[in-house]
Amino acid sequence: MTARAHEYDDTDATLDDFWSSDAAMQACLDRARLAARTDLPILILGESGTGKTILARAIHNSSSRKGRPFVAFNAAALSETLLDSQLFGHERGAFTGAQNRVKGKFELADGGTLFIDEVGDLSPSAQSKILRAVETGEFERLGSETLQRGNVRLISATNHPIGVADGRNGFRDDLFYRISGITLAVPSLRERPNDLPTLLANEIERASRRQGTSIVGLDRDAVDRLLAYPWPGNLRELSKIVQAAVALTTSEVIKVDHLLLPDDPPSAAAGVARAGGEGDRSLKEAVHRHILSVLEAVGGNKRRAARELGVSRATLERKLQEITRATRR
Repeated sequence: MTARAHEYDDTDATLDDFWSSDAAMQACLDRARLAARTDLPILILGESGTGKTILARAIHNSSSRKGRPFVAFNAAALSETLLDSQLFGHERGAFTGAQNRVKGKFELADGGTLFIDEVGDLSPSAQSKILRAVETGEFERLGSETLQRGNVRLISATNHPIGVADGRNGFRDDLFYRISGITLAVPSLRERPNDLPTLLANEIERASRRQGTSIVGLDRDAVDRLLAYPWPGNLRELSKIVQAAVALTTSEVIKVDHLLLPDDPPSAAAGVARAGGEGDRSLKEAVHRHILSVLEAVGGNKRRAARELGVSRATLERKLQEITRATRR
């Protein structure tokens, strides 16, 4: 999300660690620093992959609540019962399978910050309960009539419009006003061209360190290709592309053939190389896809990837060379 190395597992970064060369990102960071000095609820807007969670955590780490919990919750694709249970907790026997009392995110975040991602996907019932919890600090565990109290600073995020101005009927106006005490707009990566070279350099250094390699940079064709690419997946996609490129590189310089970009021939629409072309459904292509997905899941660590795949490090290296050759055909 920033022009420093965007380590998604970096839990101690503050807003002082972030900087940008682009005006839109600078404005976002300036407002975030002001927001961190207050206890107002914050709404973060931005496309998927722009680093909204990183920004929320940095605000928490820069605030007076920094010594208290930061609890993150993704509201997307949860059933009504599970969503209520996750947010507010449940008592034993509240529903089938509820064998123990469990604290919810509001209770776990007491004294600290609760970050709700994809807040626009909350059900009407969950919206009503969150409104009550934010306004009064009171909530009930599922299956209980006893009021619980919590002191929580709420940061919400969404990648699509919500509220009174967008014509959506699914989000409560009163909740929108309650959660948007301060609104931050995180620009997409394509809106930050001045930051892209530094972001790429930092991610290459990070991926190279994790994978135990010595990549020093990119050749000119690779630079031109990456600077011209629109990055629809933003920082998350940048990290994925660089991790794969570092894994596929056998020299000290990443070449354009090592960049598995979606619109490169052969097609890599899922972020993987297709050995026999866009329509290839061969076993070899499936193996290549699986290897790269495992490598991505372990952050580009080849030793861990080999262990997960049940092969030796030498076998993994050989398979990665096969993938590199396949992308050149």
